[in-house]
Amino acid sequence: MNVQETQEQSIRPGDFTWHFWPALPLYPYGTRRTLRKEVVKDTIWTFDQVQGILYAVVPIRMTVVKLKAGGLLIYAPVAPTGECIRLVNELVARYGDIKYIILPTLSGLEHKIFVGPFARRFPNAEVFVAPNQWSFPVNLPLSWLGFPTKRTRILPEDSTEAPFGDEFDYEVLYINLGRGSFGEVALFHKRSRTLLVTDSVLSVPEEPPEIVQLDPYPLLFHAKDDVFDVVEDNEESRRKGWQRISLFAFYFRPSALEATKLGKSFRDALKAPDRSKKAYFGWFPFQWKEDWKQSFEALRGGGRLFVAPILQTIILNQAPRTVLDWADKVARWDFERIVGCHFDSPIQANPRQFRQAFDFLEKKLSVAEGGFSSHQRLPAADFEFLRELEEMLTKLRITSPPREKL
Repeated sequence: MNVQETQEQSIRPGDFTWHFWPALPLYPYGTRRTLRKEVVKDTIWTFDQVQGILYAVVPIRMTVVKLKAGGLLIYAPVAPTGECIRLVNELVARYGDIKYIILPTLSGLEHKIFVGPFARRFPNAEVFVAPNQWSFPVNLPLSWLGFPTKRTRILPEDSTEAPFGDEFDYEVLYINLGRGSFGEVALFHKRSRTLLVTDSVLSVPEEPPEIVQLDPYPLLFHAKDDVFDVVEDNEESRRKGWQRISLFAFYFRPSALEATKLGKSFRDALKAPDRSKKAYFGWFPFQWKEDWKQSFEALRGGGRLFVAPILQTIILNQAPRTVLDWADKVARWDFERIVGCHFDSPIQANPRQFRQAFDFLEKKLSVAEGGFSSHQRLPAADFEFLRELEEMLTKLRITSPPREKL
């Protein structure tokens, strides 16, 4: 019997309900499944849910670590649905109370929004947040965002000063973007040699993650070559849908995606001479080129670690020296696996592979000249939309040109 079957035996009415979804209306809105997996025996567990836009759904992940002295630490909470809390409480019953809840990001609203509701379910837990917190569109105090005032603290600059510093090291990345900031806390559990990260590095699996397959509709939706297609629910269709979702998630408009004019009506689409070559999905009409699979294979790179293209293009390039210094510090830890908050997990990776993921900041060829990053090998054509987005955000003064030079 697998984990999913075991969990479904104890499902109760309302277990999947997330009442606060209007605060961040992402798919699957008010209904969220949770899947727990043991990563390191009796030590580390992950809790996966899904979220997305336009059926482009990806995993979002919370990690739970057992403390040596008893009790549990939570890294990046997910939606505290009835199912999620019951699965957490099963660990609490065996290993002790939730002692610490960590918010490891500054601007990641998809992580921040769950911390307050999650902390209220465990009133004895201390909440630690990354420094320099801010919110958009209005910068509000954390207490206004539902964080428990009396037990919410900023992570100390020195990890040895944190109450869990005997078991963990951490390094905080902070980048001032002008009208906002980006930050992430990399947390290293020494005993299990496990590195926890939020968004900085990731790996894309070839097959759709188990949590995404609990509701296959988004996978089958994106497996269509034409809006009129009836896609059979099988492994091949799910794999195809997942790989296309991955391209959407990372590039927004990958080179393998050919957009049609938004102003063209659905009636005109029906009158198209060769309807089989067109795909019109609501207000977002597009068609996939035949070589889309090559873009996915280049993105996946055999399952290697990489930095998300949007972070490469718009965020981390703002402060390359700061990022590389942070990556150097993290790479000094002797970890053997990485657990991220999205896509594949756990990833068997070492410090050298982690550091290599940031080589694009040092050795990249000009994307404008049609080059590739020396390590990442991501096609320049797939970055076209992100470059356009970067230019627009700079013109609107939402972001600034890079402030640091190597």
